[in-house]
Amino acid sequence: MYRRICFIMILLVCIFGGFSTPAVAQDGAPQVLELVADGPLTPAMSEYLKRGIRLAERDGAELLIFKLNTPGGSLDLMQDMVESIRASTVPVVVYVSPRGAMAGSAGTVITLAGHAAAMAPETAIGAASPVGPEGQELDATSAAKTRNILKATVRSLAERRGPAAIDLAESTIESAAAASASEALKAGLVDFLAEDQADLLRKLDGFTVQLPSGERRLETSGASVTDLRPSLIEQILSILTNPNIVFLLLTIGVQAIIIELSSPGGWVAGFIGAVCLALAAYGLGVLTVNWFGLVFLGIAFALFILDIKAPTHGALTVAGVASLIVGSLVLFNSPGVPAFQRVSVPLVVLTSIFTGGIFFAFLLFAVRAQKTPVRTGVESIIGRVGTVREALEPTGTVQLGGELWSAQTAEGEGWLPVGERVEVMRLDGNRLLVRKAGPSG
Repeated sequence: MYRRICFIMILLVCIFGGFSTPAVAQDGAPQVLELVADGPLTPAMSEYLKRGIRLAERDGAELLIFKLNTPGGSLDLMQDMVESIRASTVPVVVYVSPRGAMAGSAGTVITLAGHAAAMAPETAIGAASPVGPEGQELDATSAAKTRNILKATVRSLAERRGPAAIDLAESTIESAAAASASEALKAGLVDFLAEDQADLLRKLDGFTVQLPSGERRLETSGASVTDLRPSLIEQILSILTNPNIVFLLLTIGVQAIIIELSSPGGWVAGFIGAVCLALAAYGLGVLTVNWFGLVFLGIAFALFILDIKAPTHGALTVAGVASLIVGSLVLFNSPGVPAFQRVSVPLVVLTSIFTGGIFFAFLLFAVRAQKTPVRTGVESIIGRVGTVREALEPTGTVQLGGELWSAQTAEGEGWLPVGERVEVMRLDGNRLLVRKAGPSG
């Protein structure tokens, strides 16, 4: 088994490693590596950029194009990506694309960090004012500190672009200003306005960039472009930062754990629950959330369990559904949380109702089990119907299921012939006390 597991792991590494490593042409044409980053900044996106830079440096690429479309993200991730770009020995061109894309908030600073920057028509950049880890407004002291350090950062990145570019960059932080692609080009905040990748490569040909090693003139005429797609792990990690996915994982994980605790001895439900909660914890650690919402979520599942243990005809289940909805919205949709990190309200409502329905079904089974007659011991015999095998005068024998019992008729029943259907009233020692059964339905 150990050898099989190792073989499967090696096979997967080879397969997905092959998908993630670009093939470099050997025709002597300049090599360009292209990465596509779409969505909020995540640790997976940062690792994707670092991997692309390593591959570009290893293969001696002429440059790396980082196509960016992001509403922003945490300052820590932004700083990590800026450092990767500025330390690259291969020119990194940040290209805000496609049409309708944006380099919002932290994306503004990443765009400025590129050795060259370009935007497609109908794109936007800016609105980089910092907020707290839960999307809230910072207090005066923290806001001043954060804004000043960000303004110093963009000043250093935009220094070569001139005073107008520096003023616009600072205003995106100070007053959350934003600019269209043409406005950013006019102010010198970006170097080019490019319709598409081919147009960008034409404009980059002969352009001089400043690297850590000194100036370098780009040669992109006839360049061969290779797309570097995110690896499987990077794709999974990106999915795990989707608030809707995190909410579903959190809900499924808690339900699975509750099932495991209520029916111990198995491992499937517990394993699924542990994995889902671990994945949800990763997403919660990346997203902007209000942790107070977890209190309501805990109350919700506690109410579900209480309704099963002490049935209240569904009242606690209804309260649990309401608490689950409130907790989920507080967790993901608190005021100040960016719109792109908010969970879908219809998804929360429908999932909460479905979860409540599952626990209500458990409640019905529990109530039914309490009302079901006991099927073992003396109680299991009372009320059962048998057949007379030896006439009761008043004693004889009765067949009850697959067994023959000594029996006696109850007072007032009189003689009961062979074949008569009788009902057990009680058990006296080893003898049944029976009476004539009513007509079968």
